[in-house]
Amino acid sequence: MADVLLTAFRFEVSFTRVAGAGPQGLGNGGFQEVSGLDVEMDVKDYEEGGRNDGIIRRVGRAKYSPLVCKRGMFGPVGGNAVPELWQWFQDVVGGVRPVRRYDGTVVVQDQQGHQRAAWLFSAAVPAKLVGPQLNARTGEIAVEELHLAHQGLRLEGTA
Repeated sequence: MADVLLTAFRFEVSFTRVAGAGPQGLGNGGFQEVSGLDVEMDVKDYEEGGRNDGIIRRVGRAKYSPLVCKRGMFGPVGGNAVPELWQWFQDVVGGVRPVRRYDGTVVVQDQQGHQRAAWLFSAAVPAKLVGPQLNARTGEIAVEELHLAHQGLRLEGTA
């Protein structure tokens, strides 16, 4: 069977509340762009005495980049903008405890809508929320941007 390259435009994001009260889902599927699916290892150089032909490299902790999720602002017909992301952020800023955390999945799909890859992130909290860039000279959609700090990222199927 031949390998097939995956496209980057068919994907879905879902959130699941870790524990406690609050919305179980959070903007599921409604993002138009996701970045930050990367992990970096903290590599330390160790210079061993008497070894002049090189250095020893040791791995340390993994560092996870924030996930950046962008989406058009939603509003029901005749209603106001849906405030779910902003409410989550305001709850954290306002000291509502315990802080609501979400596990989530970013799924890449093939042309038929079947899952082909999934990244799982854990215990995410909002790190930054950016409102739309408003400009009366353009006809662009109002886009909000959510930055998520999380405690782990892995490709499904890996240990």
